[in-house]
Amino acid sequence: MSITDHDIENASSDVVDDENSEVNEKPEADKKPAKNDEKPGETTSEPDEAATVKRKSKTASDESRARVSISVRTLVMAAVICIAASAIGVLAWLYIGAQNKLSAEARATSNKKHAEEIAQDYAVHAAEMNFQDLNAWKVQLVKGTSPELKEKLTKAAGEMEQILTPLQWVSTARPLAAKVRSDVGGTYVVDSFVSVLTKTMQAPEGLQSTATYSLTIDSNKDWQISDVGGIAAALGQK
Repeated sequence: MSITDHDIENASSDVVDDENSEVNEKPEADKKPAKNDEKPGETTSEPDEAATVKRKSKTASDESRARVSISVRTLVMAAVICIAASAIGVLAWLYIGAQNKLSAEARATSNKKHAEEIAQDYAVHAAEMNFQDLNAWKVQLVKGTSPELKEKLTKAAGEMEQILTPLQWVSTARPLAAKVRSDVGGTYVVDSFVSVLTKTMQAPEGLQSTATYSLTIDSNKDWQISDVGGIAAALGQK
C-alpha cells in the first residue's frame, strides 16, 4: 500500500488540529477547578461573617442595656442618698434647735434662781443688826455691791449708826421669799422678803415685821448689786 503526499498532509493536519484542541481545552480545564475553589470559599465565609456581625451586634446591645441599667440604678441611688441626707439635715436642725431652746430656757431659769439667791442672802444680812457690833453689819451691807453703791451705803450706814446705838438695836431675820420682778439684758430686779424680829430699849419683848428689799443685780458685771431699796423699811422708817 503506497502512501501518497495527500495522505501525509491530511495526517499532519489532523495532528495539528488535535494539538490545538488540547491547548484550547487545557485552559478551560484549569479554569474550572479555580471556579470550583472560589465557590466553596465564598459559601463558607459569608455565614461566618454574618455570625460574627450578629455576635458583635448582640454584645454591643447587651453593653448598651447594661450601661442604661447602671445609669438608672446610679440615678436612683443618688436620689435616695439626697433625700436621706436632706431628712437627716432637717432632723439634725430640729434637734439642735430644740437642744438650744432647752439650753436657753435652762440657763434663764438658772440665772433667775441665782439672782433670787443673791437677793435673799443680801436681805437677810442687811436686816440683821446688833448695836454692839455694827462694823460686822456694815461689812455685810456693802458685800457684793458695785463701787458706786458701796460708797452710798457706807455713808448711809454711818448715819444709821447714830440711831441704832442709842436705841440698843438688835434685830434678827429669816428669809421668806425672793422673786425676780424683771430681767432686761441680764440685769435683774428682785424683790426679797424677810421676817424681822426687832428688840430695842422701848420694845425689849421684840417687834415682828416683814421687810421688803428691792435689789438690782447686773449679771454682766459678775452679778454685782447696783441698787438697793428697802433698808429704811427694815428700820421701821417710812
